[in-house]
Amino acid sequence: MPALYGKSYSSEELRKRVGSLDQVGGVRKIELADGPERGVEAFEFRTGGGLDFTVFAGRGMDIGAATYRSYPLAWVSQTGVPAASFFEPEGLGWLRGFHGGLIATCGLTYAGAAGPDGDEELGLHGRISNLPAKNLSHGASWHDDSYIMYAQGEMREASVFGPNMVMTRRISSILGHPMLHVQDVVENQGFRPQEHMLVYHCNFGFPLMDENTILVAPDAEVRGQTDFAHESIESHANFAPPTDIAERVYYHKLNASEDGNTMVAMINRELGAGIGVALSYNVNMLPNLVQWKLPGRGEYVMGLEPANCLVEGRAKERDWGTLQVMEPGETRTYDLTFSIYEGPEQLDQLVNAISALGA
Repeated sequence: MPALYGKSYSSEELRKRVGSLDQVGGVRKIELADGPERGVEAFEFRTGGGLDFTVFAGRGMDIGAATYRSYPLAWVSQTGVPAASFFEPEGLGWLRGFHGGLIATCGLTYAGAAGPDGDEELGLHGRISNLPAKNLSHGASWHDDSYIMYAQGEMREASVFGPNMVMTRRISSILGHPMLHVQDVVENQGFRPQEHMLVYHCNFGFPLMDENTILVAPDAEVRGQTDFAHESIESHANFAPPTDIAERVYYHKLNASEDGNTMVAMINRELGAGIGVALSYNVNMLPNLVQWKLPGRGEYVMGLEPANCLVEGRAKERDWGTLQVMEPGETRTYDLTFSIYEGPEQLDQLVNAISALGA
C-alpha cells in the first residue's frame, strides 16, 4: 500500500483523490535535446517516496542523476551524457563520456584498465555504457496493493567473428517507497564461449558525500590496489573536503548472509535529518566490491562498484585464472537494490543490519 505524505492509501482511496496517478508518481519517456546529448532517450522516475532519478536508455540503461527530497545523491560529471555516437573506445576515451551518475555500467566482455589482451587492444571499461537500448518499454500497474513503475531495454554487444552478448535491464520502483531495483539478465547468444566482465560503477557525490560521510561495509577483507592506496587504508571509510589528492582504489571482500546477500551504505548523519543510501546485491554473482575514492576539486566522488572481476583489465584476470567465461546459450541474472534510510532510528537500524552480516 503506497505510503504518501505521512499516510497509507489503498488503490481505491488514491484513485479517488487524483485524476491520474502521474500526479503523485510515475515514469515517463523523454529525449535530451541539447548539444552532444541531443537524441539520447531517457526515462524519468518519480517514486512518490522522495526518490527521483533518470535512466538513460540511449546510454546502456545507465542511471544518471538521483535525488532524495531534492538532495543530490549521485556525482554528475562535467562531460554530460553525450550520445553513443560520440563514444571513443580506444585507450582512455571512455572518460570523455563518463557521465558519472548512480550507475555507469562497465562490461560486458571486458572492463577495467585499458591494454592488450592477446591480439586485441582493449579500451577502458568496455562498451555496454555506450550502447543504446532497443525493445524499450515502460509503464506502471497495480500488483495487489503495490503500484510498480518500470522501464526496460535490451543492449547487444556484438561483432562479426566476435561476441554476441545481450543484456536485458529492467529498472523498477514502488510508489511511495524510496528505493529502486535493477535486474540484469545477460545471455551469451553466440556459439562459442565468451569472456564476461561486469562492473556496476555506482558514483556517490555531494552532498551525500561530504566530510561528515562514512562508508559502512561488512568487510571480511579490504586492501589497497596500490601502495599509495594501502598507505591510507585506515581512512578508506572516511571523507575530507575536496583536495588535490589523487584517486585511490580499494578492493573489498564482504561478509554476506547464507544465501549470499550483502549490503553496503553511504551515511551522512549531518545531511537533513540524516540520510543513508544502502546498496544491496549478492556476492555469489558479484564477489568483489571495488571502492574508487576520488576527493578531487570538481571530481569529488566515491565509487562503490560491485563486480565479477577487479579493474586491472582482462589480461590480468586471464593471468590470475579469475576471468569469467559464459558458455553458449548461458544466462546470468544480476540484482541490485538502492534503498534510502532517513533519520537517526532508521540509520541505526541500517548500521546494525550491516554489522550483523559480519557477526
